[in-house]
Amino acid sequence: MKKIGRETLFLSTTEKNPRNGESTFVRLKDGRICLAFTEYYGGDWSDHATARISACYSSDEGETWTTPEILIEKEETDQNIMAPNLFRLANGKLGMTYLRKAIVDNIEITCMPMFCYSEDEGKTWSKRVLCTDEMGYYCIINDGCFVDSTGRIWVPVSYHGNCIMDIGFKFEKYKNAVIQFAVSDDCGETWRKLPVTIEAPFSDDAGLAEPGVFEFEDGTLWMYCRTNYGFQYQSFSGDRGESWTAIEPNFKFTSPDAPMRIKNVGKYTVSLFNPRSFCCLDEEKEIWGSPKRTPLVCAVSRDGGRSFMCGKTLAHDGGFADFIENCYLLETDKSDSYCYAATIGVEGGFLVAYYHSAGTKVCLNSTKLVKIEYSELE
Repeated sequence: MKKIGRETLFLSTTEKNPRNGESTFVRLKDGRICLAFTEYYGGDWSDHATARISACYSSDEGETWTTPEILIEKEETDQNIMAPNLFRLANGKLGMTYLRKAIVDNIEITCMPMFCYSEDEGKTWSKRVLCTDEMGYYCIINDGCFVDSTGRIWVPVSYHGNCIMDIGFKFEKYKNAVIQFAVSDDCGETWRKLPVTIEAPFSDDAGLAEPGVFEFEDGTLWMYCRTNYGFQYQSFSGDRGESWTAIEPNFKFTSPDAPMRIKNVGKYTVSLFNPRSFCCLDEEKEIWGSPKRTPLVCAVSRDGGRSFMCGKTLAHDGGFADFIENCYLLETDKSDSYCYAATIGVEGGFLVAYYHSAGTKVCLNSTKLVKIEYSELE
């Protein structure tokens, strides 16, 4: 595979800022690009540690960036806020979703999807509201919520039930994750959960996690999600999410237990994912014992994402050669790990931001941003 992209920003960590990540992009009305990300500013990098949403800005299509500044600070009752999503609402306002963690009665931690909007391009934000009213532990993926062609806001979530804390904020195993969808048809004024729950085809304690939704040109919806089954799993809806096909693996997108991102950038549709490239006996693993998320690959579709769904599948017919020919490497160094990508189209190309382990044993560390020119794909 050809390696593409050049670095234009690297948000390194410090002792008082031990983690920067879960990025998202939006184009502002004045032409600038906003990169929002989770900034951890306590002494701990773990998911429940102190964090807020910060942002950098670029006025030259991602070539240079401002110093990070606070976009939304966590409230006093929050454990943290994290995993932002920025998008343009149908009414022209700027919308954001993120996760809010809170400790309940010193025995349970909730993780809830929140929504707010801005009428002044992110200078100030409205009072936040819940996207779902059933309390528990939810996950959304950064840069994975979106507004579809009808103006509906989509917040696909993985729901894990209740999360009970142990000493030191270590979690007991909770319900295996299922996929649900919170939506709003009035620019975030009201929310409802669609009457469908997608469950894993196996009985285990893993389930389906961190879903994204992509809309094809004809309105068909494609839900893809993280699993520990060796592949990204998928389901489709032809009725705006009221019903979905049976969950199944997409054999093109091999994967460790890591998320994927699919978005349109200019004339291309791109998928950002970690293929399953290492033997399960490989000693190089993340600090929590999971397979490393290396390499980071950008798959390119030139037909609106349809080539991600079809193509030759039989070994004697070339396997997935047509798919592989349109895959490009963003990161290859096996000593590091990369995940939770975000992307946006810019003049002449697109930007990709993602976690970079920066020489540590945990991929949730720093944020790297690269710029890819469309000419690199031709």
